[in-house]
Formats: sequence, structure tokens, C-alpha cells
Amino acid sequence: MVTVSAPGTIAESLREALAWYPSGVAVVTTADVDGVWWGFTASSFCSLSADPPLVLVCLAQTAQCHPAFMAAEHWAVLGLGHDQAELARTFASHVRTKFEPWPFELSPSGNPVLREAGLVLECRSERTHDGGDHSILIGRVESVRHRQRPPAIYFRRAFHRLHATQDQFPLTVRADD
Repeated sequence: MVTVSAPGTIAESLREALAWYPSGVAVVTTADVDGVWWGFTASSFCSLSADPPLVLVCLAQTAQCHPAFMAAEHWAVLGLGHDQAELARTFASHVRTKFEPWPFELSPSGNPVLREAGLVLECRSERTHDGGDHSILIGRVESVRHRQRPPAIYFRRAFHRLHATQDQFPLTVRADD
């Protein structure tokens, strides 16, 4: 079925349409100059360039952590595993004690990172851009840590996982129980 938006409902139609676009699940973290840890679940994260190695994330300008990320020299992108959906939900919320239930540690760059994350990209803040109601953060990747584990997938407003053998990740997607 194809749905066509009426004028004035584009934002609502876009939100609904993008719910049908699956994406990986990432949490972005930093520490401010006072050592306070900040983080958010990024619904927009992608590779930008291989040479130089750049990634981008988008952060709502209304987010409580927005000032910390605008001032940050470094931040980290954590690609979450299929069993870390609760962590993603927590970092998408407005609670201030997001880090406490999980085993975060400081990386050499001073970012809070999760040992069990499937992907950890340590980034130096390269530049920011205005993106409507979001800020676009571009980071130069300075280190990469990757584990082979099934990733969390966000699709139709729910967390899913790829079911995999030890050596491969098949393309079958099923909702977590």
C-alpha cells in the first residue's frame, strides 16, 4: 500500500514512513570538562567518509545533553548488541542516571564506553552543523573496536535482532520476545 501525504502532514507522514526503515542502534557518549558523563540514543548515525574517516550523528537541540556535546572535543559511538535494547531505551529517556546500571568505563580519550558494545568508535569532534531541530555532529574516527555479535535493529518502533550462526548473520529479522 502506498500512502500519499496531505499538505501540512508531511512531518507525521515522514515519521511513520521512516519507522519502516530499519537501522542499527547506537548510543553516543562524552564527558564534559567537569567529568560529568552524558549520552543519548542516536536515531541518526552513519558513516560519512572513509578518507578521512568520518561519521555523523544527529542530536535534538532540545536534549539535555546538547550543550555538553556542542562543547565536547571527543565523543564515542557505541553500536549496541541485540541484548542491549534496555540500555538504548534508558539513553533515549530523560533520566539523569543513565550510566549507573551498566559497566561503563573511561576510554583513553576520556569517553564513557561499554565493554560489551559490539562497536566502539572513538571520535574527535570535527565540526557541527545546524539540521533544523537537530544538530549534526561530525566526528573523525580515531579508534575502532569491533566484536562479532548480533546487532540490535530498530524497526517499526521496536527492537529486533538478526539471528546468526557463529560465522554469519543471516538476513532474517525477528522481534525480540
